[in-house]
Amino acid sequence: MKTLIRSDSSSTIGLGHIMRDIVFAKECEGEVLFACQNLEGNINNRIPYPVHILFSNEPKELIELIKSLHVEMLVIDHYGIDASFEQKVKEETGVKILSFDDTYEKHHCDILLNHNISANKKRYENLVPKECVLRCGEPLIRDEFKEEKKQKRKKIYDVLVAMGGTDPTNTTLAILKTLPISLHVSVLTTTANAHLEELEAFVKENTNISLHVNSQEVAKLLHQSRLAIVTPSVMVHEVLFMEAPFIAIKVAQNQDDMYQYLKKNGFKVYKDFEEWYDYVLKHNAGVYNVLQ
Repeated sequence: MKTLIRSDSSSTIGLGHIMRDIVFAKECEGEVLFACQNLEGNINNRIPYPVHILFSNEPKELIELIKSLHVEMLVIDHYGIDASFEQKVKEETGVKILSFDDTYEKHHCDILLNHNISANKKRYENLVPKECVLRCGEPLIRDEFKEEKKQKRKKIYDVLVAMGGTDPTNTTLAILKTLPISLHVSVLTTTANAHLEELEAFVKENTNISLHVNSQEVAKLLHQSRLAIVTPSVMVHEVLFMEAPFIAIKVAQNQDDMYQYLKKNGFKVYKDFEEWYDYVLKHNAGVYNVLQ
C-alpha cells in the first residue's frame, strides 16, 4: 500500500504534527510519502521519508498529487484541513482517509485517530460518518523512549524545560528567569524557535543552564532530570511513559483537552505561565520547592 501523509510544521504552528506522524508512519505497510508546504521554520529535512513540497493548502493541488502518485491511503494531520476538504478529496480520488484529531472537529474520513490519553470516543458521535473507525487513547511513543526506559541513568539535571520546538510565546525564557541559579537546568528547543538568539544570550550568562538545540537525545535528557516542565501536549505521553515527575503549563488552545484531563486526574497543570508563577508567589516558597 502507498500512504501519503499530509502535514505541516513551522515556527508558528509548531513541530508536533510532523513528529507524531513520523512515529505513526512506522506502522504503515508499504511505501510512505509526506506532502508538506515549505513554511518558515519547518522540519521537512528531518522527515526520514520522501517529501513532496506543496505550494498551497488547496484541495486541487493535493488531489493532483494523490492521482499522480497513485496513493491508496491518505493520512491527514492538519488543523487547516476540514471535513469539506476531506470530502472533496475522497470524492475525486476514492482514497482511504485517516484523519488525526485532538480538538473534536468534524471529519469526513474512514478512520479517525486521537492518540491522546484524554481522548473520548463518545464526543465523535455526530462528528464523523457512522462507518468511521475510531482509534482513541493509544499514545504514539517514539522508539527512543522505549529504548531509554530500559537504561539506568544518573540524575544530573534538577529541571528539564521543554516548552515545544517553536515556543512562540517565549515561555521557556520566562520560566528560566524564575529558576534559582543553584539549579542545574536543561533546556530543549529547536532552530525553529523564533526566540532562539534571545534564549542563547540568556543561557550564555547563566552557566547553570544547558541548552540543547535540535537534540537527538530527548529521551536521555528527560531520564537524566529530576523534574520536567512541559506543555500539556504530545510530550506528556512520553513523560508519563518514562514515569518522570513533571508539571505542565498550557501555552496553546489546542492543549485544552489534555489540560483538563491532567487537572481532573490530579496532575500539576496550570492554564498559563502566570497562573503557575502566581502560585509560587502566593505560597511564598522557593520555586524548586513548589516544583517538586
